Amino acid sequence: MLITPFEPRHATAWRDLNEAWISKHFAIEPKDRAVLDDPVGKIIDKGGQIFMVEDEAGQVVGCVALIPMADDGFEVAKMTVSEAARGTGLGRRLMQVCIDAAKAAGAPRLYLETNSSLAPALGLYRAMGFVDLAPEMRPPTDYARCDVWMERML
Repeated sequence: MLITPFEPRHATAWRDLNEAWISKHFAIEPKDRAVLDDPVGKIIDKGGQIFMVEDEAGQVVGCVALIPMADDGFEVAKMTVSEAARGTGLGRRLMQVCIDAAKAAGAPRLYLETNSSLAPALGLYRAMGFVDLAPEMRPPTDYARCDVWMERML
């Protein structure tokens, strides 16, 4: 498996992978639609990064984004691995790429928003050093599905 920076040829796979997992568990929300339809304008052009995972046949089987935040940290967003590639350690590899990229950029922290029903994701985040934010530390969210806020100091 190859983890590579986003290229325009990945746009359809980026959208399709994320629409699949979001619509399986939740509803696609306006903020989802904005970043799924314009990943370059909404993430990369603003100083963020997107990483894509390609299998040996060149098929995209995973992705994750780092969205820049006002405090110079990054939000980890839109991390998913296709159903067929789950359980292979790709989620852990993608998160490590995020940690390494954020450290290289001098970011003070990684932040993410998720949902308490996503137990495997929560387990991964905690195993990778993320901790739950106290209620008074949680910023407002654009996502109706968000009920867990986490961060990892770098």
